[in-house]
Amino acid sequence: MFKFFRARATDAITSFQAADSIKDVAKMHQEVIVAALKRFGPMGKDGIAMHTGLQSNQVARRMNELQKLDLIELTGNTVESLSGRKEREWRFKPVQQELL
Repeated sequence: MFKFFRARATDAITSFQAADSIKDVAKMHQEVIVAALKRFGPMGKDGIAMHTGLQSNQVARRMNELQKLDLIELTGNTVESLSGRKEREWRFKPVQQELL
């Protein structure tokens, strides 16, 4: 399991306190993002934000974590963001289950 560092060693103590306080929220955001990708299919961060009620920057902060956890992956495609720019498209990465 990955340990995500949300504060740098050189950051002020308040950064470490803020990072510690976001742990539970970050986990909830991860779960909501994965659920949206399962339900609605591949999307960019702005699409995920629209379907989840999260802000785009909240989604963006979780995507690399979810990729490291092997729960999502890039499709190789780009989609149009709300600003009209191209952004990467993400999809849920199914887990192979063992046959009984």
